[in-house]
Amino acid sequence: MVSHGDRNSQSRIFLAAKAKKSTSVNSSLPPGKMRRKSLPDSSLPSPSSRGGAAGESDKQDLLLLSTAIANGEDLAPFVRKAFVSGRPDSLLHSLRHCVRSKESEIEDLCRAHYQEFISAVDELRSLLSDADTLKSSLSEANSLLQSVGDPLLASLDAYLEASAVAHNLASALSSARNCVHLLDLCDRANEHFASDNLYQALRAVDSLERDFLLPDAVPSAGLRRMLQRQIPAFRAHVERRISKDFSDWMVQIRIVSRNLGQMAIGRASASRQREEELRVKQRQAEEQSRLSPRDCAYSLEEEDDADDPLSGAGALDLTPLYRAFHIYQTLGLKDRFRQYYFENRNLQLTSDFQVSSMTPFLESHQTFFAQIAGFFIVEDRVFRTGGGLITRVEVDALWDTAVTKMVSVLEDQFSRMQTASHLLLIKDYVSLLSVTLRHYGYTVDPLLDVLSKHIDKYHDLLLSDCRRQISEALAADKFEQMLMKKEYEYSMNVLSFQIQTSDIIPAFPYVAPFSSTVPDCCRIVRSFIEDSVSFLSYGGQLDFYAFVKKYLDRLLSEVLDGAFLRLVESKSLGVSQAMQVAANMAVLERACDFFLRHAGQLSGIPLRIAERTRWEFALKKSRDAIEELLLSLLRGKVDDFMLLTDGIVWMSEDPPQNGNEYANEVIIYLETLVSTAQQILPAQVLCRVIYGVLSHISEKIVGLFLSDLVKRFNGNAVAGIDTDVKLFESFAENQSQLFSEFVESRTNDLKQALAEARQLVNLLASNHPDNFLNPVIREKSYNKLDYKKVVAISEKLRDSSDRLFGTFGTRSAKQNPKKKSLDALIKRLKDLPSKSLIKDGMELVNGFDGDDVISIMAVFASSSNVGLD
Repeated sequence: MVSHGDRNSQSRIFLAAKAKKSTSVNSSLPPGKMRRKSLPDSSLPSPSSRGGAAGESDKQDLLLLSTAIANGEDLAPFVRKAFVSGRPDSLLHSLRHCVRSKESEIEDLCRAHYQEFISAVDELRSLLSDADTLKSSLSEANSLLQSVGDPLLASLDAYLEASAVAHNLASALSSARNCVHLLDLCDRANEHFASDNLYQALRAVDSLERDFLLPDAVPSAGLRRMLQRQIPAFRAHVERRISKDFSDWMVQIRIVSRNLGQMAIGRASASRQREEELRVKQRQAEEQSRLSPRDCAYSLEEEDDADDPLSGAGALDLTPLYRAFHIYQTLGLKDRFRQYYFENRNLQLTSDFQVSSMTPFLESHQTFFAQIAGFFIVEDRVFRTGGGLITRVEVDALWDTAVTKMVSVLEDQFSRMQTASHLLLIKDYVSLLSVTLRHYGYTVDPLLDVLSKHIDKYHDLLLSDCRRQISEALAADKFEQMLMKKEYEYSMNVLSFQIQTSDIIPAFPYVAPFSSTVPDCCRIVRSFIEDSVSFLSYGGQLDFYAFVKKYLDRLLSEVLDGAFLRLVESKSLGVSQAMQVAANMAVLERACDFFLRHAGQLSGIPLRIAERTRWEFALKKSRDAIEELLLSLLRGKVDDFMLLTDGIVWMSEDPPQNGNEYANEVIIYLETLVSTAQQILPAQVLCRVIYGVLSHISEKIVGLFLSDLVKRFNGNAVAGIDTDVKLFESFAENQSQLFSEFVESRTNDLKQALAEARQLVNLLASNHPDNFLNPVIREKSYNKLDYKKVVAISEKLRDSSDRLFGTFGTRSAKQNPKKKSLDALIKRLKDLPSKSLIKDGMELVNGFDGDDVISIMAVFASSSNVGLD
């Protein structure tokens, strides 16, 4: 029997099932719409009223719709089709029909299984009480088991805990020992790093990396990660530290290099000075002993190690560089450091090449070249002792760059310089730089080539300076004899240039035969020689004496000679000044020998070789020009006295007893001139001057007879001129005696200067003037006379009785033989075609010896038709 409560329960189950089923049906409806029972729509046509075709179609649609609902398919196509066909009511009717059929099925299912549901519920209620009994039994068994197993579990937990503690302690001790060793290495690394012992610090870090970075070496993964992170950081810190030290060294080495370069170049200069002093001593010994080369004693001086600029303690400290190189090797970055070092040094060298435009190169050139010299001295030491830090190829590459830049800088600066002394200063320093760096094995030929290329420019500038100085010296000179009051003045102005005429020191005050121009010009020339030798020496030329001599020739022949020529051309000199300049030229001629010897000595050639090198006097043009100027001035003075010839009576009754007045005045002037000139002019110069003056006097005397003012003259006038000529000849003989000791006899006969006047007077005074037609007699006694002049003068000669209208009373008288001979001479000379014919005849006669000439002249004399032809 089922109780009332059971029935109520069954009823609730049934209702619940039905409600669930209804819910499942409603779930297929759209949200918000609950299922409701639909009634038949009276507005719809009944099936019987529809057509047969429409009924079949609706059945088909209903079947498809039912199938779709049963399969859970989407009903959207059916809805779309209904609205498209305009029959949504049919679709709604079909859906309602499906709902009614499903509700019927649910009701049938619930009715069929109602009893089974009630039976199942009863069985579940009976099982519930059994389950409660089993539950209480299990609870009691569990309580008993728990009470028995608690002590065992407590013991097991204690054992496990003790075992874990022991294992942890062992691991902790091992880890502690490892940590102590690790911390000890870390502490050592820190201590080494703090004490700047970077290599030992890196060794400690290498031990940490080798021993403690293995997977099981360190128990703590965090500690291992810390080491993995800190070890590279420590090495990076070491690298930064050593890089900073290296950078500091790179900054310091620039200053050290400059000081090192200056020191090295200074020692090269001192060594050169010692060599110069040794050469001076050798020259002095050679001059004193005049030994042959095999007899000369030479000493060899060994170089002191102190000449090496790197030998001083602390001069160059490469320890920071090598330490950095070693640390980088330890870090495994050797190639990187080598590249870093080369690049930084290359940058430093490039910055050293910068020439400031604000500072003149003359002031900064020593620092510029000293910096470069020190740079390569350091590089040479690094190459030799650096253990492969830099190679020879890299050093050569740096040197090639430096040479190219220095050549460029020198070319640019030399092209701008217009002062010889500036060029010499830079050349000296460059030559010292070349000597210094050649000592370290560097090739310096390109630098020496630059100096050689500018030899001409330097000497052109030097010649320009000398030209200006000589012009200033000539302009400042009053051309008066130089007075020396002290011996040091004599030594400074005379002995230092070896222009003294005697080895005996004169008494002071001493009046020199030259003016201040001579020592001034000698000092200028000597300074030129010394500057020229300074530029040419140590410049790559081994034998530069030929160069010095070439430029010395230019100085003397172009500059000094040109200055004196301009002085002569200025027409600003009087007789005394011209005489003083001529005396100066004679002294300078002696000084030229000193210049040649001095150039040879400074060039390093033996004195005997320099003395064998003779040359033509370079001032010959100016010497001849000044002598010609002096002669011109003296001729002008003589011409002034010759104006007194206007008082000569050419047709006088009696000849003058003591000669004509002009002759006496000229003789007085010439004697005064000679007495003054003897104190200044050398004998050779004075002799040439007197000869030229007497020649001019002779020409003026001949010119008197040829003058248009003299229409005619008689024998008394010729006798007076003869007396004048004798006075001049006497003066010439007196002067010849004075010069006989100094001048060769061949050129000593000053009377030859009066030959034309003497021969003319002799011809006019001769009783047989027609002897002039005899070539032998003419060559012997009248060789200075020109036949045209003889004709012109002979036509003016008149006999004493030949006066105006004097021929009327003596027409029938016998003609004077001299007059007849003179007329024959004039007639024969007028018949000559030209002077060249006479010359040809004389040359023909000169080709024969004496006997042949006599025979030929006999034929000429016997034949009146041959004549001079």
